[in-house]
Amino acid sequence: MQPSLRLQCVQTPVIPLIAELIRENPETISFGQGVVGYPPPDTITPEINRFYLDPENNKYQSLFGIDPLKELIIEKLKKENNITVNSENRNCLMITAGGNQAFLNVALSILDPDDEVILPIPYYFNHEMAIVMANATPVLVSTDNNYQLDIDIIKKAITPKTRAIVTVSPNNPSGAVYPQSLLTEINQLCSKYGIYHINDEAYEYFIFDNNKHFSPGSCYNASEHTISLYSMSKSYGFASWRIGWMTFPKSLEPALKKIQDTVIICPPVISQYAALGALRTGPAFIIEKIVALNEIRTLIRSRLTELEEEQLANISPSSGALYYLIRPKSNLTSIDYASHLIRKHKIAAIPGEAFGLKKECQLRLSFGSLTTQTASEGIDRFIHGVKEIFNGQKNLFKI
Repeated sequence: MQPSLRLQCVQTPVIPLIAELIRENPETISFGQGVVGYPPPDTITPEINRFYLDPENNKYQSLFGIDPLKELIIEKLKKENNITVNSENRNCLMITAGGNQAFLNVALSILDPDDEVILPIPYYFNHEMAIVMANATPVLVSTDNNYQLDIDIIKKAITPKTRAIVTVSPNNPSGAVYPQSLLTEINQLCSKYGIYHINDEAYEYFIFDNNKHFSPGSCYNASEHTISLYSMSKSYGFASWRIGWMTFPKSLEPALKKIQDTVIICPPVISQYAALGALRTGPAFIIEKIVALNEIRTLIRSRLTELEEEQLANISPSSGALYYLIRPKSNLTSIDYASHLIRKHKIAAIPGEAFGLKKECQLRLSFGSLTTQTASEGIDRFIHGVKEIFNGQKNLFKI
């Protein structure tokens, strides 16, 4: 018995692979999975208690999400993202079990076999995986040396089969923040060619160095072709609660109803109640956490300068999200490199192959869940490992 040929074409998830190596090597410090180290706000507890007071909450609820949470999200979108959700502008809202499920819903709703979706490299691996699962073709386009979008390259990639362009800003894995002018140009390009602009804003609050976040769903006449994806996993420490949402054109509503009803019926209701409590705290909760995160980020970046000065690696000019991309000077594949770092130096990073970075060795470092102590010790291990590998000890690199 064989699994689907379609699924055999989908890349194996890299996070479980790295997690298994970490389990096999106790005391490894992880710069791997992109999660935050702080829990949700305490304000979720009263809402969870309120969930239990009504037995009806144990039954299926609306596939779009419960009304109080939708109302709170609509208010947030208008205030923070300048996106209006209402029947007049034919812009709709659906609550999902996280941002990944939102993207899969989109892929299933707009793609047919052999359709194409333009993905800038580096891409978020679960986006690429969802496109392939939908029997469509990811069209990979390069970015510049700072991982910013190249409009001319994207234009040349558009064909009659193109259905969408995907952007992720702030970017996972590069940490690049796309400026308003660039995202607006992409959005206008999608309007011109009659294709969708899918913009993932999971890291909308994680902005550093005086950069600003921009939502292309706020562009003029964007509602007919723009799909915006959001997640509480990072911002509110909600990774296991699985709550996200998407705004989408009214024309996609019938298809999305079918998909949502088939995949989850409705988002987990107890998690939606928890989300009510979290969102009512507002961005102030997140901003406080980001100030502390920025201290960790700055510590790591200052230490990585040592590798640049010794010409052992190049470091991405990250201005957002939870990541740095590192290009160590090595002929190894990034998977072999990451495996050796875990086994020999007990420090974990995510190999760049997972993000479409196959031409040279690259690693993603996440600082989201680190303390000052683990960040300091971890970056010491990482620098030592890079130097050891560069010095030629290449006989231990089998994964």
